[in-house]
Amino acid sequence: MAKAPTVIGVLTEPPAPTWWKANRHKVYGIGGLLIGYLIGTHLAGAPEQQPAPPRPGHSTPAPGEQHSTRTAHGLAA
Repeated sequence: MAKAPTVIGVLTEPPAPTWWKANRHKVYGIGGLLIGYLIGTHLAGAPEQQPAPPRPGHSTPAPGEQHSTRTAHGLAA
């Protein structure tokens, strides 16, 4: 005749997790997003610099000075 089965162990259902264990990842995620938002919007960054005034594209010689410029045809006065 066959042997009777032997009991090796007893399975029991673990207790339900507490609210904190079930939801802590949500709490940390929302807290991290909130802190990141506050840091990103409320910290003062570098002050904005005023744009430099426009500079002239070229300069003209002072009155009374003669400057010669080289052209394609030679030296002009």
